[in-house]
Amino acid sequence: MGLEEKLPSGVLLTTVEQIVGFVRKTSMWPATFGLACCAIEMMAAGGPRFDIARFGMERFSATPRQADLMIVAGRVSQKMAPVLRTIYDQMAEPKWVIAMGVCASSGGMFNNYAIVQGVDHIVPVDIYLPGCPPRPEMLLDAILKLHDKVQNTKLGVHREREIEELEQRRLRALPLIQQTEEATR
Repeated sequence: MGLEEKLPSGVLLTTVEQIVGFVRKTSMWPATFGLACCAIEMMAAGGPRFDIARFGMERFSATPRQADLMIVAGRVSQKMAPVLRTIYDQMAEPKWVIAMGVCASSGGMFNNYAIVQGVDHIVPVDIYLPGCPPRPEMLLDAILKLHDKVQNTKLGVHREREIEELEQRRLRALPLIQQTEEATR
């Protein structure tokens, strides 16, 4: 006989972390950062057929100060990289990033000097979404996976330390092309 049987009906048992996680995951406001073809699919996810609003994303935020999710959709040029970082820094904590499409994830087919070979060299990425371009259903699946991650996020000092370590590790990482060149030497 557990505690649940002894409590009167209507009493809910949970933790503060679970409540905060639920509230955060059901009220995310994404900041759009559509740079290429993937932005069209991201806009389609906001339409009535896919209805991203049913997951608590009623609107895309035009200002980073009101957003807690950045969806980087498409290739990021070297000139756009500082702008992306500035927008990320202007977002309030907690904040999450989805790299939408192969170009945002790894540079895609654009392996040249003008394109950043993965947005994770600029900002820490929580979810990588493959595809060229990924379908809106795939974006919705990535958002649901992010919801699971947000729901189980810890609170407090340990989270801040974890975020700082993760960001530093990702920013120090070499681009994939350099990793493969060093591995073949």
